[in-house]
Amino acid sequence: MTYQIGWFSTGRGQGSMNLLNAMVKAITAKEVNGKIAFVVCSRDQGEAEGSDGYIRQVQEYGIPLITFSSKKFMPDLRREGKTIPESMRQRRIAYDREVMKKLTGLKTDIIVLAGYMLVVGEEICEIHDMINLHPAAPNGPAGTWQEVIWLLIHKRAQESGNMMHLVTKELDKGPPITYCTFPIRGPEFDPLWQEMEKKLKHKMLAEIVKKEGEQNPLFAKIRQEGARREIPLVVQTVKAFAEGRIKLENKKIIAGGRPLDSPYCLNTEIEAVIRS
Repeated sequence: MTYQIGWFSTGRGQGSMNLLNAMVKAITAKEVNGKIAFVVCSRDQGEAEGSDGYIRQVQEYGIPLITFSSKKFMPDLRREGKTIPESMRQRRIAYDREVMKKLTGLKTDIIVLAGYMLVVGEEICEIHDMINLHPAAPNGPAGTWQEVIWLLIHKRAQESGNMMHLVTKELDKGPPITYCTFPIRGPEFDPLWQEMEKKLKHKMLAEIVKKEGEQNPLFAKIRQEGARREIPLVVQTVKAFAEGRIKLENKKIIAGGRPLDSPYCLNTEIEAVIRS
């Protein structure tokens, strides 16, 4: 049976497009026994150049598409939500309910958040199994990928990684499902760490962040290696679900017929993709 994939995205930039293209390519090549059952885009045609291109690409692929502007939805509550958290929560739940109405009759086994720039509410992620990418290994730093990398540098970490986690009502705190790791030490990294340590003898890390930002060579190298693995992790995670190697039952990860005590490691699969 073909695995049914729901796909949520804002379609804001090239990263979202790359994720979509990679999944379609894997399905077309029969690397993944799945089908993107629908795409939900949180923008309407005409809102932004990036999402307009994304919407056109989805249409060219012939994938059922739902466009539903979050920006235009309940504008009064949207304005209130900037200062009143409860208004933000009410609007989020109301928006998700409308999305779920639009999904009526559409079958899905799992929903992937792929460049979806909205925080989903507690109702939709309880009803649907939704997974999301986080740019750190399990038990790694929280935050944006920029914050993650600077924390890794601050802690003089030995490795980094990416994970796919279950979406829950607690933002970015859902249990990890799959992950990959990679070393940030070794021949390619050690000279960059040495240079960073020299700088840290004379400057606080905050000064380096402010002055160099993402152009810092060590930061850039860690980001490069993490970014190389993000799309493969999303694709290989969906592949593992489609093949039945892992599944979710009552929000628990199951593999080999039993609950897993730890997330499912995809290092072997990811490194094979990178080397190919």
